[in-house]
Amino acid sequence: MRTRPLSEIDDESFKALDLILAAWDEGEETGVAPETMAYAAIFTAMTDLVTLFGEDEVAKLVRGLQERVHVGEFSLHQTRQ
Repeated sequence: MRTRPLSEIDDESFKALDLILAAWDEGEETGVAPETMAYAAIFTAMTDLVTLFGEDEVAKLVRGLQERVHVGEFSLHQTRQ
């Protein structure tokens, strides 16, 4: 349990995460499927990153994500195979 809202923490990344989680909750409450929320979030993030850094830099970022996914960096529940 957190002692104060993330939006009160000075770190800008925590504030951003708090805003995204609130929007995600609102989407779920209105019946939007989690996978639809995920695709919309990825699309929004990618378009903003391309605008800020350009296609080449974002392509490098995306290539780096493949290994991170494979090693389980984004998996909340680890499974053994």
